[in-house]
Amino acid sequence: MVPREVFGRRTALYPRIEERTLHLIRKACLLHQHVGALAIAVAGALWAPGAPLRGEAPAHSIARQWNEELLAAIRKDSARPTVHARNLWHTSLAMWDSWAAYDSTSNTFIHHEYAQATDIPSARAETLSYACYRLLSHRFKNSPGAAVTLPSLNAKMATLGYDVNVITTVGNTPAALGNRITATIIAFGLADNSNEIDNYKNRFYAPINPPLVPGLPGNPNIIDPNRWQPLALSFFIDQAGNVVLGGYPAAFTQEWGQVPGFALTSADRTSSTRGGFDYWAYHDPGPPPALGGVGDDLYRWGFEMNLSWASHHTTEDGVMIDASPASIGNAVLPDPSDIPPFYDFEHGGDMGPGYAVNAVTGQPYESQMVPRGDFTRSLSEFWADGPNSETPPGHWFSVANYVSDHPLHVRRLGGTGPVLDPLEWDVKVYFVLGGAVHDAAVCAWGIKGRYDGIRPISAIRHLAGLGQRSDPGLPSYHPQGFNLRPGLIELVTPETTAPGQRHAHLAGSDDKIAVRVWRGPLLVADPKVNTAGVGWVLAENYWPYQVKTFVTPPFPGYISGHSTFSRAGATSLTLLTGSEFFPGGLGEFVCAQDSFLRVEKGPSVTVKLQWAKYFDAADQCSLSRIWTGFHPPWDDIPGRFIGKKAGEGSFALAQNYFAGTQRKRFHRGDVNDSGRLDLSDAVSTFGYLFLGGAKPGCLEAADSNNDGRVDISDGSHILGFLFLGTAPPVSPGPTTDACGTDPDAPGSAGDLGCESYASCNS
Repeated sequence: MVPREVFGRRTALYPRIEERTLHLIRKACLLHQHVGALAIAVAGALWAPGAPLRGEAPAHSIARQWNEELLAAIRKDSARPTVHARNLWHTSLAMWDSWAAYDSTSNTFIHHEYAQATDIPSARAETLSYACYRLLSHRFKNSPGAAVTLPSLNAKMATLGYDVNVITTVGNTPAALGNRITATIIAFGLADNSNEIDNYKNRFYAPINPPLVPGLPGNPNIIDPNRWQPLALSFFIDQAGNVVLGGYPAAFTQEWGQVPGFALTSADRTSSTRGGFDYWAYHDPGPPPALGGVGDDLYRWGFEMNLSWASHHTTEDGVMIDASPASIGNAVLPDPSDIPPFYDFEHGGDMGPGYAVNAVTGQPYESQMVPRGDFTRSLSEFWADGPNSETPPGHWFSVANYVSDHPLHVRRLGGTGPVLDPLEWDVKVYFVLGGAVHDAAVCAWGIKGRYDGIRPISAIRHLAGLGQRSDPGLPSYHPQGFNLRPGLIELVTPETTAPGQRHAHLAGSDDKIAVRVWRGPLLVADPKVNTAGVGWVLAENYWPYQVKTFVTPPFPGYISGHSTFSRAGATSLTLLTGSEFFPGGLGEFVCAQDSFLRVEKGPSVTVKLQWAKYFDAADQCSLSRIWTGFHPPWDDIPGRFIGKKAGEGSFALAQNYFAGTQRKRFHRGDVNDSGRLDLSDAVSTFGYLFLGGAKPGCLEAADSNNDGRVDISDGSHILGFLFLGTAPPVSPGPTTDACGTDPDAPGSAGDLGCESYASCNS
């Protein structure tokens, strides 16, 4: 979902000087904004977005500095969007608890400890630095980029004047507190169902389909055309540029739905068992369209739209578009049950009308006429999550940093109230954004695991093997095949392959399906020189707009992670800033002529990707995945809706922590706070009542029947549930359900209080 190079600094090592030079040229695609009539030009220089237009870089908060270290570490790691959403969230928690520990109002989230200091700013900076340093050192110690990342973390500590050898967790020093915060987060992460201990490998998931060999025609061995299919490659280069020898990686984090979220609740969740595992799906949109089942026509339509949009990746058709906000953006999400009218099947894009004027300046947006093929290719690669990207979730942190640095931005939470100092602003922004992208990952990959949706390359090649369904009187008829669409999807015949005819180069392929699309990476001998162009190819050889060593992401399609992450990020920034619009009403990234693209040479002219609103950027990200050929449209819209819910939920819950009004979450019946409901909980209850045992840290958890008191009936209630099949502990319980808060109003007769409960709050 996220651009390869945008909104942040990049560092990378390339084996050849030509690649290093190309890297510098790409960095010259400057993200900037025009404010009113002011035009900012930076000629002959490289400008990292967020840096000042002239002079020295602004002094960033300690949280921002460590966020930049994290983003740099992600860029050097494997392309693992779920893992890095979790890394971003956990690092945001380390920052938040370090800040809140010295605040008299706010609630901490994961490590519940408060501290005093005569110099609070200094103590906060030290606590936060040790917490972030320890966490990032732990999470990236086995990274492919560890040889660069770990020395960078050490150098940052040295620059700040902190000794990395201070490892104690004992005492009242800021360093010890920071180390304790990280110890709590690491322990939490090792028990959160992510399987961090085994490098996040799936424990149960296995694909039903044998691998597709992209280098060979067709898809003859597919078993279920509604389920995901791995690929077979001689070697694979992931989206972070890391070489994976021996072929395509296993599907990644398909069991992520069971990783605890931030603002997700049991009411948001459904569950389905397959292969001995319960796949949890939050905000479950239901299954995707199925070939031969419910949504058969929609299934075919969606992949045919992938083909239609794949025909746009050329400048030779003469089609020009206005790529400015005057004509693009401002789309309203459709009803998920009526997706097709939202998209322009033939010409590409959605039904967003654009903007008559810039809502911030009151001036019209300047038109930007460019070849459609330059726009589609630039958009596809911009959001491609390629080498040196901070991955989709990290990208929205870079966007947030860029917005924070903008001279027109004011640090008022939600656009109202007092102006916050840079540190408070940053830790609150990261807390909200971290929770949003992590919840987006849990939702999207939980749904990917549950429904196991197929990718376009597999489906299109399978449909090609079936044939056409338009005319039973023509060859290769099959009721589940392609709809013939003149100029896009056609039957190869002796007439069409005659010399000089449109399929002449396909002679010998009579009765097969031909499609007019981007012709594939085998025609790009040198991406600095060659373009594949668009032309007629056999559908059995269809290839997404992508290099031959990647092809398509190594996990199921439904739903789009890019759509989910981007909408979560855009929603969060809208709520955090109190405005839908980028500062000045325009965000922009300039893709330089003949130097920006990686897949092939281009663009043929300089293309400016422009957005009025955060949602416009998110929407273009979503559309880019359809143009690339990674997702059909029904993967997109559910992701947008779910991302919106993730952003709204994270912002709403975060307000309680900011205001100090967040009540402890717990599992009723788990008296000893073990994370399990078993016999020991009844024993703990009876021990407390009759044997002088320890008072439960959360009396509400011990009040298993929620009658407003802890007595013998609560222990009996637990025993009855465990051994006699009687009613479970009253919500929120038992531990098979999500954590929750007491339904009794604070201070009411039934509210017994919950002072500490680590299983849900750490």
